[in-house]
Amino acid sequence: MSHKTKRGGISMSRLPGSRSAKFVPYLIPGLLGLLIIVVIPFVWNIYLSFTRWRGVGPVKWVGLKNWQRLFSDSTFWISFANSFWIIVAIVVIPTILGLFISSLLTDVIQKKFGGKMASFLRALFYLPQLLPVAVAAIIMGWIFRPEDGAVNALLSKLGLGFLQHNWLGSPDSALPVLMFILVWIQLGYPIVIFMSGLQRVDPELYEAAGLDGANWWQKFRVVTLPSIIPELLVVILTATIGALKTFAPVYLLTKGGPGTATTVPSYYSYNQFFQVQQVGYGAAISTALTAVIIVFSIVFTIVQKRVEKELV
Repeated sequence: MSHKTKRGGISMSRLPGSRSAKFVPYLIPGLLGLLIIVVIPFVWNIYLSFTRWRGVGPVKWVGLKNWQRLFSDSTFWISFANSFWIIVAIVVIPTILGLFISSLLTDVIQKKFGGKMASFLRALFYLPQLLPVAVAAIIMGWIFRPEDGAVNALLSKLGLGFLQHNWLGSPDSALPVLMFILVWIQLGYPIVIFMSGLQRVDPELYEAAGLDGANWWQKFRVVTLPSIIPELLVVILTATIGALKTFAPVYLLTKGGPGTATTVPSYYSYNQFFQVQQVGYGAAISTALTAVIIVFSIVFTIVQKRVEKELV
């Protein structure tokens, strides 16, 4: 297909040529922002990971000592183990629930009660995503507060006072409760993405499956799921990166505790930077986390392209 159009008898190419230089000035602000906000701090952080520095005073080069400490640091590995459960809470559970809920809203609620009801329920699920993380964390902190929180108060009203618990302050419950909160916050995101993808599925496919005697589960497995694989891959990629970077809910709700029960790499790095004042070691932790995210993104993007080629 030709990339050229004619205007007034003169051929004008849509492909960048000598005229592309006119657009360079418009790129400069974005490139400067990228350089100042991303590239320079990233390079500086890598440099700091090979130094000992308390945030003030001279920077002392220590070579690989921070990295040697990192690989033998049990807290660092515990933080990555906790990240696995954060991924379960932000990626696995919301994605699975999002698939079923979006399919129910599109295939059942929308058909029986109309598009407005489906849109209302979709907005209801998405509401936690619209709340600032700090607000959502404060709300959940109130609900699970040990003294007068809503959960313990409800248990007391139901005569189940013996089940009252310090939900976010006990090692046996802090991580599961944090995971529950993250599921609540995250669930609306895959629902919105999947419902958007389902809008392009041909309704005749569902009708044909119904004529063949397929039930809801069979329609979901044969028609719905294969149709939204591109959206599914996008949700998994973006949500996993978000899960690996999780910081605000941990900082606001548990401070990584009790002990190391909810410590994640991003919070552990922050702790080393600003509380322990071991900036070099904190930089090593954040650099290692960044490397994991980059490797995961590259590998997943390659897999995504292969899957998309197979679907074409």
